[in-house]
Amino acid sequence: MLELELPTTRAATGKLRVGQLVLVTGTVYTARDLVHKRVGETGLSGLPRGFKNGAIYHCGPIVRRRGGDWQVVAAGPTTSARMDQALPAFLRAVAPSAIIGKGGISREAVKLLVEHGCPYLSMTGGTAALAASMVKRARGPFWRDLGDAEAVWELDVERFGPLVVTVDSTGECLFDKIAELAAKRATILSGESA
Repeated sequence: MLELELPTTRAATGKLRVGQLVLVTGTVYTARDLVHKRVGETGLSGLPRGFKNGAIYHCGPIVRRRGGDWQVVAAGPTTSARMDQALPAFLRAVAPSAIIGKGGISREAVKLLVEHGCPYLSMTGGTAALAASMVKRARGPFWRDLGDAEAVWELDVERFGPLVVTVDSTGECLFDKIAELAAKRATILSGESA
């Protein structure tokens, strides 16, 4: 299992390869549909300084106040394909060092991530409570007018994951590899049953 410290550089994330398991420690920034759209339309004004070039987490956390601090109750990943349409402008404006999310993304999104040197790291769905347990501090919300779940949150995480490298800088995509293996296996099985 690889351990990745955030913030990081594209040189460091460029060494990640499809299928590797990663734990991240440092700061991630949440961003969902509305944030991706707004960044493309209006830029980064009002967002934390580290958002640009930071690790972006497709997540709408559930948070509550505890004393003067925010406590993250749930922080599971959002389906990343929802951001595909807004991804080109978002990548140009933010130049993230990595994107963390859930599920598959379009072939076009894969190409864009590779062009921008941005790996895609997947987290298993249904892990909201587990993910929240790895959040040590939350700051925000930024762009709160979008609503607390859609707003940007700055989350300090420790050994966050495990995350699977799903798209790497070489253009390899884990979902493509799985589809190829499944097709080969189906061919073998159909030959065996003949």
